Amino acid sequence: MIKRQGHDVPRNAGYPCGNSLHEGPTLKVSYYPGCALHGTALEYDESTKAMSALLGVELGELPDWSCCGASSAHVTDNSLAHSLVARNLAIAEKEGRDLLVPCAACYSRFKAGERELEAAGRKLHFRVLSLLEFLVEDGLMERIKGMIKRPLAGLKMVSYYGCLLVRPPKVTGAKKYENPEEMDRILSLLGAEMIPWSYKTDCCGGSLVLTRTDIVRRLTQKLYDRALEAGAEALAVACPLCQSNLDSRQEEISREAGKEYRLPILYITELIGLSLGHPDTGKWFRRHFVDPAKLLASKGLV
Repeated sequence: MIKRQGHDVPRNAGYPCGNSLHEGPTLKVSYYPGCALHGTALEYDESTKAMSALLGVELGELPDWSCCGASSAHVTDNSLAHSLVARNLAIAEKEGRDLLVPCAACYSRFKAGERELEAAGRKLHFRVLSLLEFLVEDGLMERIKGMIKRPLAGLKMVSYYGCLLVRPPKVTGAKKYENPEEMDRILSLLGAEMIPWSYKTDCCGGSLVLTRTDIVRRLTQKLYDRALEAGAEALAVACPLCQSNLDSRQEEISREAGKEYRLPILYITELIGLSLGHPDTGKWFRRHFVDPAKLLASKGLV
């Protein structure tokens, strides 16, 4: 379980993206950012750290972590795929805390590695948690509820989980793998109007972005169309591959389709940071291809 300690940690220690405002005990958890969060998804990394700081969570980035092999190692070399994940799990074991893995692709590989180790008779003494599991299962929603400064009232959204956060269920352990609800619950708590739709776990084609862009364009356009059909003004995500794919292709698909798509694709951590009043939200939003500022301003949120 997560180690919980009192105020033996300096208030600003380990919080590069903002000060902790939470007055309760500090939660300590190991943190695996993976390659994307240190590259193309900096806003996800920064907003995860900022949100954690506000909630009184100390993230301890795994020392000397390495790439987990997502998304190519497991279709190239089984031994390599296992070794890449096992190395990082061994580091996490030494740290002795639960491990937060925000990237859905990395999370999928870590859970697969955990399952392989268990099949070999080696049980981990810590949990591998997705960002949504961490927020929902460890009492943080109560902390969020008590710290909301800017309710997301009037913001009509759909949650998009993608393929890897909940599937395959024999690896992730997800109970509602066809209709996950964690993101919906969190954003409803923040005041957003969460619209039900049937495409929250459909594939966006993220793993094919370099090889079959024709398939990717078809899959992403379907998601845009179904989200708009449901009445959504934006999509919430918790995966850097999904965010990048859905955010960056709208101009290209708009040209091909002869209709304009301008749907903001927002990380749930950015939305939590916005609702809790973190000052860096504008910096994160400016990195998006589809700038959400106009939509958020129309709701009085920025």
